[in-house]
Amino acid sequence: MQDDLPASQITHAPLAGVIGMPIAHSRSPRLHGHWLARYGLPGHYVPIPVMPEHLAEVLRILPRAGFVGANVTIPHKEAVLTLADTVTDRAALIGAANTLIFRPDGKIHADNTDGYGFIANLRQNEPDWQPDLGPAAVIGAGGAARAVVASLLDSGVKELRIANRTRLRAEQIKAEFGARLVVYDWAQVGNMLEGASTVVNATSLGMDGKQPLRVPLDALSPSALVTDLVYTPLMTPFLTEAQARGCRVVDGLGMLLHQAAPGFERWFGQRPDVDDEARRVALE
Repeated sequence: MQDDLPASQITHAPLAGVIGMPIAHSRSPRLHGHWLARYGLPGHYVPIPVMPEHLAEVLRILPRAGFVGANVTIPHKEAVLTLADTVTDRAALIGAANTLIFRPDGKIHADNTDGYGFIANLRQNEPDWQPDLGPAAVIGAGGAARAVVASLLDSGVKELRIANRTRLRAEQIKAEFGARLVVYDWAQVGNMLEGASTVVNATSLGMDGKQPLRVPLDALSPSALVTDLVYTPLMTPFLTEAQARGCRVVDGLGMLLHQAAPGFERWFGQRPDVDDEARRVALE
């Protein structure tokens, strides 16, 4: 990536945005706008609604229109891998990209910072967290779960238990990520939590407007660290019950903030702080 120009050498105010459909609900423009204003940086970050059939065309046009990069969200995170010129190992392993860098020659570099954001959120809020202290348990096997699995294994988790409503998807993740994974039936998800030191809800269950996450927490150890990727509401019923059982809990908003930071730094030349002010802006 040495052919990239740093933001300070770009003659126009750099443009970036978030590509998805729908996209009006995204908190990213608010967050990046806050960081731009906070550091007094030139540039703009905008929502870019794109239908799947137009994705390839839009990606060709954006670099010519002054864009230095973009975030990617549903439903394009997998498709952009086939359209990028270069793909990082972690994006290829996860099977999705959420951060694009447009090089001066128009080529597209795809990365995935979701796993980084997940781990950074845990370490910021629970600095004493020890990933190798005991098994991790991940509920869900979608794209977000894949990023979580990759980052937990990379952090030193020795055993990772995973359960999904469709068992086949969990089996596919095990086939790709290896022997440290143990697949549980969805009916046994409560048993999967026994002895786990890190527990993650990587599904959308429990989100406002979605079905609740119905997982018995009787086997959950009070010493476990429990986190939920859902951040609407911030304290999901899953986290609330885990906290009532004595567990340390971490909400999902910090993952959103931390995964955004590497892209912002790449596009605008400043590593942003993920602090209480950033959280407040993202929640507005």
